Amino acid sequence: MNKEKTHILLAEDEPALGMIIKESLETRGFNVTHSMNGVQAYESFESHHPQIAVLDVMMPELDGFSLAKKIRQVNEEMPIIFLTAKSQTEDVLEGFHVGGNDYLKKPFSMEELIVRINNLLSRQQTQQTAANYQVGDYTFNFPQQRLAYRSHEPIKLTHREAHLLYHLLEKKNTVLDRTFILKKLWGNDDFFSGRSMDVFISKLRKKLAQDSQIEIVNVRGYGYKLIAP
Repeated sequence: MNKEKTHILLAEDEPALGMIIKESLETRGFNVTHSMNGVQAYESFESHHPQIAVLDVMMPELDGFSLAKKIRQVNEEMPIIFLTAKSQTEDVLEGFHVGGNDYLKKPFSMEELIVRINNLLSRQQTQQTAANYQVGDYTFNFPQQRLAYRSHEPIKLTHREAHLLYHLLEKKNTVLDRTFILKKLWGNDDFFSGRSMDVFISKLRKKLAQDSQIEIVNVRGYGYKLIAP
C-alpha cells in the first residue's frame, strides 16, 4: 500500500492531542487534514475526499457519531475509526450502528492506531480490487465510485450515479425495472423522482459515450436496459 497517497481526515477538538496524532501519522507517510470540530471536519471530507477518517466522538458543533451519519449518506465505503473516552457497551454499539468500522478508547498508543488504520486500508483495498466491473472499454470501481476509459485517468461519479450504474450492470442486457430503482435510490416513484432519474441516465450516457458498443436504452413502460459487450 502506498501510504504517501493515503489521505486521512482527523477530527479531534483537543489541540495538543490532535497535533500529536497528525504529526505521528505524517511521519509514517500519511497525508493528514486535522479539523477541530465536526462541522469543519465534514467540510474537509467534502473538499479533500479522504481515504479514511479518524473521528473523536465528543466534539463541538457536530459530534463524531452525527458526523459519521452524514458521511455515510454520501460514502458507504470509507473506513471510519472512532476515538473516545467512552467505553460503555451501548456507546460502542452506537458507533458501529452509525457506520463506524473500529473503535479506539482513549488513552491509546499511536502504534495501535496505525496498525488499525493499515488493517482497514488493506481490507478496503482487497474489497475494491474485487469490485471492479468491466463495461466494454470502461472499468467501473463501485466502492470508489470511479469510472475509467481504457488507461485514461478515472472520473469520479456521484453517489447516485455510481449506484445507478451498479444496478444497470447487475441487469446488463436485461431490463432494470423503473419502479424498483426509483424506490431503491430515490425513495419513491413519483413524477419528479422519475424526471430526476432521467437526468442521471443522460449523465451516465455522456460518461459512457466513448465506447460506441455501450448504450442505455429506455424500454418504455418498463425501465432501462444497459447494452454492453
